[in-house]
Amino acid sequence: MKYVEMIQVFLSGVLAYISAKLGLLFPALILLTGMMAVDYITGMMAGMAEAVDHPENSACGWDSKKGVRGIIKKVGYLCVIAVAMTADYVIVSVAAALGQKIPGTAIFGLMVTVWYLLNEMLSVIENAGRMGAPVPAWLKRYIAALKHKVEEAGTSDSVKK
Repeated sequence: MKYVEMIQVFLSGVLAYISAKLGLLFPALILLTGMMAVDYITGMMAGMAEAVDHPENSACGWDSKKGVRGIIKKVGYLCVIAVAMTADYVIVSVAAALGQKIPGTAIFGLMVTVWYLLNEMLSVIENAGRMGAPVPAWLKRYIAALKHKVEEAGTSDSVKK
């Protein structure tokens, strides 16, 4: 087996293990990571489009400080998701120690990840609009409504019981 194939087998095994441990949270995290990259790229492109449209305005255009702030914000998202995943782990572990079975292992982590995923989707749509692309208003409303539903699920009485 060649060196490259050994690395591929190792990485496949690691990803399979992580996927098995995280369950439904794994594809949500993969989607979020991809959407974060798309948001960052479209944000830079929107800044460039605004600079072309408004060359006299120094506030328009790509700004490295804004880019760094965006990256820091996305790292903050991942930190919040890590905290939510830790809360899930603690709740499931304590429940198991008390002899209780909780269905699912990723409650808060999944809700937070989906909320951030929807937030990133809205941001990409806004960036596309800033670039001059026609964006269907219904799409933005639909994603915002989904984000609101996830928010409501986290604060509803059914979660508190």
